[in-house]
Amino acid sequence: MTVAQPDVSVVIGAYEAMPYLVECLASVEAQTIGAERIEVIAVDDGSTDGTGDYLERFAERAAMPVTVIRQHNSGGPSGPRNVGLGKAAGRYVFFLDADDRLGPEALERMVAAADRNGTDVVLGRIEGINRSAPRIAWETLERTDVYSSSIKFTLSAQKLFRRALLERHGMRFDESLWTGEDALFTMEAYLRADGVSVVGDHTCYYLVGRDDGKHVTKTGSYTLRFDSARALMNLIAEFVPAGERRDALMVRPFLITLLPQFGPKFLKDSEQVRRHKFELAEPLMKQFWTSTVAGRLKVEERIRLHLVAEQQPELLAGFLEFLRAKKQPEAVLERRGHHVYFAYPYFREASLGIPDSLYRAAPREARAVPGYREHTAISLLRRAVGKARRAMSPRPTPTETPRTPTPGGTAAAA
Repeated sequence: MTVAQPDVSVVIGAYEAMPYLVECLASVEAQTIGAERIEVIAVDDGSTDGTGDYLERFAERAAMPVTVIRQHNSGGPSGPRNVGLGKAAGRYVFFLDADDRLGPEALERMVAAADRNGTDVVLGRIEGINRSAPRIAWETLERTDVYSSSIKFTLSAQKLFRRALLERHGMRFDESLWTGEDALFTMEAYLRADGVSVVGDHTCYYLVGRDDGKHVTKTGSYTLRFDSARALMNLIAEFVPAGERRDALMVRPFLITLLPQFGPKFLKDSEQVRRHKFELAEPLMKQFWTSTVAGRLKVEERIRLHLVAEQQPELLAGFLEFLRAKKQPEAVLERRGHHVYFAYPYFREASLGIPDSLYRAAPREARAVPGYREHTAISLLRRAVGKARRAMSPRPTPTETPRTPTPGGTAAAA
């Protein structure tokens, strides 16, 4: 007898997951897609709290097929996910963390979106329980990509992936990374995917904050964050030629991974750590920091990273002191209100040579300033027409400059 291929392989990596695992598995059992369309592959990563035993009891009574694999602790989530992925047989794979839970109808809605649109990755709306969730505009998108939407700001692994895509390209989680491994995997999937769908009108996933904090990477020194940023930047550069599209994606590692290393915590760092952070950042800034990336950030964000790029730790510390004091920069309006500059520290200090352009607010920030006048399409058209008319207007014929004789008999211009 042949067994029908499941629609979804739910891969659960579990480490010291009790008692959260109970609700996690209950959320899988409650899925409306039907038990016959799901398989569960659970990997106990060396737990000592009864996680493995509970998984085996669940496998004995569950209506869907459940495979339980017990292994020595690997030290991170990548190993268990890779093991589970290697055993998966479903058309799609969903990575579920053992302390989180699925929303009602999550798998049914996401599989339907992928089948309806022929897309390779599906994001479902995420909410947090006692922890934060990705802050993106959750709107339903039948088909999009990483360039024309905000999905680059949610790179966690908790998504539906077409397994054929993963197998065709031999995609696995990077087990050498101790943080940010899911961002690397998901960004590659976005870049390789034939379309991405977003289920934005229904909560598909709940991120659960644990009381013991074990959902947070505890091994992480700041050097691991730089490793993560470097890996993601190199991946983007490998797939996307230099230019605006690459810069649009580079915003993510600069803003989410690198910038926090040069925020309030920098003021608490020792001098040795400060120097080391600047050393780690230097090659990344030289290779990937561009004016286009800067232009996509808020004023204070781009100034901080500019000071990092220019290797100015003392100036950065002074800038951060200003931010820590919760001071508000003066808004300077010029060009009849069309240009707004935020006068943060070092603004127009000639000796420092920091470009004015870094202090100029993009429209999304400038709109909050009274007196700002945003260029509309009509105003820009009028300016272009006026410029064209001036260029086409006949210029006055220049008059001959009188010339004065010189003692030597030659003439010189007056």
